[in-house]
Amino acid sequence: MKTLNSKYTAIRQFYLIIAIPVLLYSCKGKDSGADDEDAKVTSQTPVGVTTVNDSTLVDYIDLNATSTTLQKNYVKSNAIGYITQSNVQPGQNVSKGQVLFTVKTKEAQTIGNSINVLDTSFKFSGVNKIKASASGYISALSHQTGDYVQDGEALAVISDRSSFVFLMQLPYELKQYVKMGQNVDLTLPGGTKIVGTVKSFMPSVDTVAQTQGVVIGINSSQQIPENLVAKARIVKSEKSHTATLPKSAILANETQTEFWVMKLLNDTTAVKVPVKEGIQSGDRVEILSPKFSPQDKIIVTGNYGLTDTAKVKIVKQ
Repeated sequence: MKTLNSKYTAIRQFYLIIAIPVLLYSCKGKDSGADDEDAKVTSQTPVGVTTVNDSTLVDYIDLNATSTTLQKNYVKSNAIGYITQSNVQPGQNVSKGQVLFTVKTKEAQTIGNSINVLDTSFKFSGVNKIKASASGYISALSHQTGDYVQDGEALAVISDRSSFVFLMQLPYELKQYVKMGQNVDLTLPGGTKIVGTVKSFMPSVDTVAQTQGVVIGINSSQQIPENLVAKARIVKSEKSHTATLPKSAILANETQTEFWVMKLLNDTTAVKVPVKEGIQSGDRVEILSPKFSPQDKIIVTGNYGLTDTAKVKIVKQ
């Protein structure tokens, strides 16, 4: 009887030895499966998505344009003497033929009316009136009443309002985008916008900057001062009804030679799709190829560093 009990005890120990590893393996397998499931869930990258838009894009460049008057008329003395009367001030508008200065010759200043007393028929005054040769405004004034001036000496400068223009410095390599008669949008400091027209090109190029002066005429009643710097917008190209994406949706390699986007195959998988860019305007980029449908979802946030067939989770659309 003792021998039989010992036999049963040995059998129970044998089965217990076998069952413990099996039980441990089973528990480990369950834990491993749970860990894999957690890893699968946590490996999804949160992303925001967008779709392709049908937009109008304008590729342009902004250049400086300075207001100036091309035609300036110099008012000069026609005799040697003293200015006895000055009728103008800087900035004053004058008309053609208006008397600006009165000059009395030094002989008349010295001898006065002695000659007229001796001979009343010799009507000598020695006073010369200097008139404006053109209409405009006084942009420079060199002499005032009482000044002694020489014959031919400049007394003032009249800037012709009709020759008021903006002079834009255009890099010569961009000359192909500017044509005679082309409209140019000008933005003044403060935000005021006016439209100008290309009138002519200066015959020389700046040696250092390699820029050519472009004369832009305006048709505005607004009084604009000289030397005011405005922004002139030159349109290089324009496209309407073209497929565009935000810049943040476009990824590139280090040398900026390859571009791609991350497109969703389904709600959890994103694939890498090479794209060809067109023109850019603001934060929009034209997509020349491939042709995306309006239903295609493109990752716009959280796309950096994603690999092909990456697992993602949409959190913003």
